[in-house]
Amino acid sequence: MNVKSIAGQVEGRRSRSAHLLADHWRVSDFVALTKPRVMMLAVFTTLVGLSCAPSQLDPLTTVVAALAIAAGAGAAGVLNMWYDADIDAIMSRTAMRPIPRGKVSRFEALVFGVVLGGFAVVMLASVTNLMAAALLAGAILFYVLVYTAWLKRSTRHNIVIGGAAGALPPVIGWAAATGEVGLQPLAMFLIIFLWTPPHFWALALNRADDYARASVPMLPVVAGRATTTRQILIYGGLLALASELPWALGFAGVIYGVAVAICGALFLTFAFQLDRSTGPDRRPAHRLFVFSICYLFVLFAALLVDHGGNSSSLMHASHAGLGISAHAELMPEAVRTTWRTINLGEGLA
Repeated sequence: MNVKSIAGQVEGRRSRSAHLLADHWRVSDFVALTKPRVMMLAVFTTLVGLSCAPSQLDPLTTVVAALAIAAGAGAAGVLNMWYDADIDAIMSRTAMRPIPRGKVSRFEALVFGVVLGGFAVVMLASVTNLMAAALLAGAILFYVLVYTAWLKRSTRHNIVIGGAAGALPPVIGWAAATGEVGLQPLAMFLIIFLWTPPHFWALALNRADDYARASVPMLPVVAGRATTTRQILIYGGLLALASELPWALGFAGVIYGVAVAICGALFLTFAFQLDRSTGPDRRPAHRLFVFSICYLFVLFAALLVDHGGNSSSLMHASHAGLGISAHAELMPEAVRTTWRTINLGEGLA
């Protein structure tokens, strides 16, 4: 074998390796468009809604329904990045997303988002019911059309109203299991809805220059720090009250009652410290932002544990013949996995 043939083989291997590497990064860029960490939050709260419902799906249907809702959440993230590509390129927090970096074109993102969203809604309708599918379609459209295309660039109330889309997953999970919407999933919806503004404003306080540069009227940009911290404190109080509803209405037990009391007190403490803080110190806002993620996970995990302990008879009576104890054993690992994958720098926008 001569030198030229050896060199040709080496070059061929390098070319194939380069193509494989390019394909790998291509796939990862499309995955990044779906905001996988935010998607995990939606899946987790969906599973809580499914588990708390009085009717239970069989394990295979539960998995397929969760995947469909994950795909729907991912489609909303893709279409959000498609529409916001211009301002994402300006903001340092989002400048490394696939579209601003030129890894994925806006047209590719649009097609991917529409196809993924359509597939998610059809799949959920086929394995569960039309109510759940309609709620999923409504959540996607609300997030893309109402929040992303309208509210985000036009009003400081963007997060307040737009948070409704992110609060729907437990309602969708409940509807997937029962075919209807009840008081308990609405209580879960209210918790996430009131949690979203203080959670995101705590992040936005330390990113106000970014939003100002992109002309996005987030509350810290248009109203200033003092007004924002006061609103965080007010919403923190409303959140603490709303979080008591599952326990007060008898939907949750002692574990949830203890968790909500401790987490509510800590949330209000951090919110009060932030409201009293002055100057350029970024730590109080970051501390509240980080704790707000922990707050939501602890509360929904406590709901899961309470219902796992109280609902075994429902699962034993199901046609699948499976006990809830098996489901409850899987959920703590789901909670831990989801927590590990959450990126503390990623929010609704």
